[in-house]
Amino acid sequence: MSLLTSDDLFLFNQGTHYRLYDKLGAHVVTGGTHFAVWAPNARAVSVLGDWNHWQAGASPLQARDQSGIWEGMLPVGHGTPYKYAITGETGETFDKADPFATRAEHPPQTASIVWQAKHAWRDAAWMQGRGARQTRRAPMSIYECHLGSWRRNRGEHLGYRELGAQLALHCSQLGFTHVELMPVMEHPFYGSWGYQVTGFFAPTSRYGAPDDLMAMIDELHAANIGVIMDWVPAHFPTDAHGLGNFDGTHLFEHADPRRGFHPDWTSYIFNYARHEVRAFLISSAMSWLDRFHIDGLRVDGVASMLYRDYSRKPGEWIPNEDGSNHDRDAIRFLQQFNLAVYAAFPDVQTIAEESTAWSGVTRPPENGGLGFGFKWDLGWMHDTLTHLARDPVHRRFHHAELTFRSVYANTENYVLPISHDEVVHGKHALIGKIPGDPWQQYATLRLLFGYQWTLPGKKLLFMGNELGVWKEWNHDGELDWAVGNHPGHAGIARWLGDLNRAYRAYPALHVRDCEPIGFQFLVGDDAEGGVLAYLRTGEGADAPVCVVCNFTPVPREGYRLGVPRGGFWREILASDAEAYGGSGVGNRGGMAAEDIPWHGQPCSIVVTAPPLGLCVFVAS
Repeated sequence: MSLLTSDDLFLFNQGTHYRLYDKLGAHVVTGGTHFAVWAPNARAVSVLGDWNHWQAGASPLQARDQSGIWEGMLPVGHGTPYKYAITGETGETFDKADPFATRAEHPPQTASIVWQAKHAWRDAAWMQGRGARQTRRAPMSIYECHLGSWRRNRGEHLGYRELGAQLALHCSQLGFTHVELMPVMEHPFYGSWGYQVTGFFAPTSRYGAPDDLMAMIDELHAANIGVIMDWVPAHFPTDAHGLGNFDGTHLFEHADPRRGFHPDWTSYIFNYARHEVRAFLISSAMSWLDRFHIDGLRVDGVASMLYRDYSRKPGEWIPNEDGSNHDRDAIRFLQQFNLAVYAAFPDVQTIAEESTAWSGVTRPPENGGLGFGFKWDLGWMHDTLTHLARDPVHRRFHHAELTFRSVYANTENYVLPISHDEVVHGKHALIGKIPGDPWQQYATLRLLFGYQWTLPGKKLLFMGNELGVWKEWNHDGELDWAVGNHPGHAGIARWLGDLNRAYRAYPALHVRDCEPIGFQFLVGDDAEGGVLAYLRTGEGADAPVCVVCNFTPVPREGYRLGVPRGGFWREILASDAEAYGGSGVGNRGGMAAEDIPWHGQPCSIVVTAPPLGLCVFVAS
């Protein structure tokens, strides 16, 4: 029997088959397992395994018409390790893992495993209502996590199921709405953090079986926590068992290294012009959304895909016919990917890691954009961390690092990230970037989080920063959980939890994250005082929110701020409160507005901006 119809073959070769994981790879059926693999330039393909002593040619597959697909039935079942022996045009035979395998052996072993998942999902209520939790108008607060180094047991990795229970509890206590998993697709080299993928359809076996990952996601959904996954379509590693030179030719990658080899990551670059490659990648994305109930995909390395000369010197890249540097094949692929994902799963989100000034990353493809739901604002991250790394006495000369974002803030739908890339490779832990004594470092870290959480944009924070860990992230260890017992660090976690609760409770802090009308500067030009103040507004009866930030260690007393209405303005958050480890400088719970117009507003309040602190006021 064959699982492949003539329509399947047509759509695959056309590049519009987005459910290839149901057809290619290894599928348990009555009487054995159906194998199918794409190797159009092969002279012969067979399946290797224990049953035939891993002998090439012993279990041959047959070519299916002119599709380039080889298929066949073998009397093996669930749990069987296997590979493909692919003989190229030159007669050389390559042993390859299955590109569509659902499970792979635990590295350093490289075989694929026949796998039939049996997990019984229990997240129907979550799946039915998740769309409302992930719109541009919803509060999205994301906890970025590397599973292998988040928490361990006596130095050993935890399994997916145990991680799910502990992550659900931790994120619930801190008020995060989502977890973002650094890549869990199978990867040979642990030190790549998952970004060098060989198994685009298989979760890594380091933490358990595919069913265990499903159970972990189920556990998080039961706690009302969404799951976003890093997805890596920009490149793939050169390991011999992987996709490179798959059938003796450059099948998945460009043949010319000026287009097909990434100099930064020493990896292959996909040939996005090939129909079957686009179908392969989009099917990978769909498989995680479909089979694993993933709620969103953060797409890694988008900037590297958009430019032919990305990280290349003159002569190391091939321009377009008109001399331009945009990779039009990759652009069309990203547009096709987003159109396909949102058509099939309108209640998920795609998020671009894109670090350039490319226009229209979150604009619909029909309007010339790439079609992503959100884009990481890496410019904000870089400018803010650069500013806070300066001695406070010098910050007044670099005030534009705080205000420059207003130039472009309304051009895309943004996520404000403080990601893993900022706390590794000698960049220091987040708190270690900050000058001054420990009190100033704790205070500034609380200020940073308050600033991040009250600006327009969804939020992302890498694990460990909620504790203010002093050690740079090390993927071979685990977080320094003991530091959370220190009062200063416990205060940081308490502050972050209260920020998350306020962010979710007050619509003005999230409902217009992606609308210009949702944000207005009250004070943006006080470089000498190091003060920023702004209004966040919602809709209708939503209470407006006023925020004041002080980036100096000197309290700013008697600071008048314009507000849009009279009455009492309650102080709902104060980062310098003693409960968070601060000195207690604040506004005693709030103040009544005066009928004195200020900053273009009809009323005003007089506040104290605490040293290296932030206060948030809400109209009663």
